[in-house]
Amino acid sequence: MKKDEIIISVELPVLPEVVFADWLDSERHTLMTGGEAQISAIVGEQFTAWDDYINGENLEIEENKRILQTWRTSEFEDHYEDSQLEITFTKMADGTRLTLNHTNLEPGDGEKYSNGWQMHYFEPMKEFYGS
Repeated sequence: MKKDEIIISVELPVLPEVVFADWLDSERHTLMTGGEAQISAIVGEQFTAWDDYINGENLEIEENKRILQTWRTSEFEDHYEDSQLEITFTKMADGTRLTLNHTNLEPGDGEKYSNGWQMHYFEPMKEFYGS
């Protein structure tokens, strides 16, 4: 059965360098989303977010441009493969377009996680950055 994939984006009124650094800093990620995070900017390091609901590993990091991570939630059954999250940061005239390409989700889970990204990341981030 084909895995689900979602691609969603948000525009934020800050430079890509700011959003990128905040994403990979435990304290700033926590403030930005409202859920506790333990994360770093080191490839190979494990991370958690949203009070341990999310966990994964940093696979690739291109400073201020792109982050590639494995990603799973506490709702994933043990036999599920990790999903993969690619986050890109594109400079725009008035800030940053952050785009999430979330792949390898279980069939039927795309809509649920798309809504979760909007509600638990994009909306709090817009408020955090004042957009």
